[in-house]
Amino acid sequence: MMKKILFLLILIVCSCTKKDVFEADRQIIINPAIKCENGFAGDYPCNDYDLLTHISLEEIAGENTVGNDSWGWVDPSTNKEYALVGTNKGVSFIDITDPARAVVLGFLKTRTENSSWRDIKVYKNVAYIVSEAENHGMQIFNLDRLGKVINAPVEFTADREYTEFGSAHNIVINEESGFGYAVGTKTFAGGPHFMDLNNPFQVKAAGGFEQSAYSHDAQVVTYNGPDLDYTGKEILIGSNENEVVIVDVTDKENPTKISAISYPNIGYTHQGWFTENLKYFILGDELDEQDKGTNTRTIIFDFTDLDNPLLHFEYLGKSAAIDHNGYVKGNLFFQANYTAGVRIIDISNIDNKLFTEVGFFDTYPENDNTAFNGAWNVYPYLPSGNIIISDINRGLFVIRKSKT
Repeated sequence: MMKKILFLLILIVCSCTKKDVFEADRQIIINPAIKCENGFAGDYPCNDYDLLTHISLEEIAGENTVGNDSWGWVDPSTNKEYALVGTNKGVSFIDITDPARAVVLGFLKTRTENSSWRDIKVYKNVAYIVSEAENHGMQIFNLDRLGKVINAPVEFTADREYTEFGSAHNIVINEESGFGYAVGTKTFAGGPHFMDLNNPFQVKAAGGFEQSAYSHDAQVVTYNGPDLDYTGKEILIGSNENEVVIVDVTDKENPTKISAISYPNIGYTHQGWFTENLKYFILGDELDEQDKGTNTRTIIFDFTDLDNPLLHFEYLGKSAAIDHNGYVKGNLFFQANYTAGVRIIDISNIDNKLFTEVGFFDTYPENDNTAFNGAWNVYPYLPSGNIIISDINRGLFVIRKSKT
């Protein structure tokens, strides 16, 4: 009865056709954009970032679902944008081209058992998925299949599987070289496990590096930064629990440690990302807020000389929430800050040791406690400017900078 009344009211007010009314009704059901006004977008605290859509964990993968990593992909043939959302059960693929009409296209189950840790990266229209689930290996999934889904959601199967390692904490990919690096495996003492992805469905093992032991996370680049000694070399920066390690991995059969650097009050050296000029490396320590009693702490290193890295300065956030994954896009650093949501930080004055928070979207409005809830990952690289957030407790959010 209420739906019929709503239909008649809309028809009277806007003089719409029946088709228009159903379109309007559809938009209301699937969460249209909610402006960030007076510090909130609906129930979510915010500053200068609007909510475009929110898809719950139950919609993503059913009951008893817990969120974790995420990544994004753009179909080069159609320019459609997709969110790849990891959960304890597997990976969901969601068309977010029009966020207000986002569609959960399908789900790829974990290869072995459920796990709270699952990570995804993309290279040449192929998703590579690892997990800390026992004997999971790496699932290889052809993303071109997403554009062919007719009756969504569907249950996908992997196109290939790579089993040269069992569990892994994460995978990173250097898209310029076509090599992948699984970290936190049981091979190479937990150090990076090299893979040649240039034939994406025939992945080849390519060695590894074990001299610095367990690597929790990493970034790998074809270097074109200020240290001319390494121009054109493939450089891996490992976040290795208690230090940051710089390794030349150009020669896969003979990787060479360049240097390492530690810093005061280490909790857990978790994950970091280069600035775009490759001069600075921005690191998150996952346990210092909990173990050392500090506010969110971001550590910035000067990597002008890769043989002699220096601690540049530390930036403290506005709460004691734990920082997780962070990524640089231009002069902005996008930081998944667990219970404090995603923080957007202006790093344009990094030379002068000054960071300034310029926006945020808090996906966990209950509090900003030092706890493992809320925003796990943020992906800021979609051409549209839309930003993907995966939240442990609430699933997928897509946000965008507010228009002035």
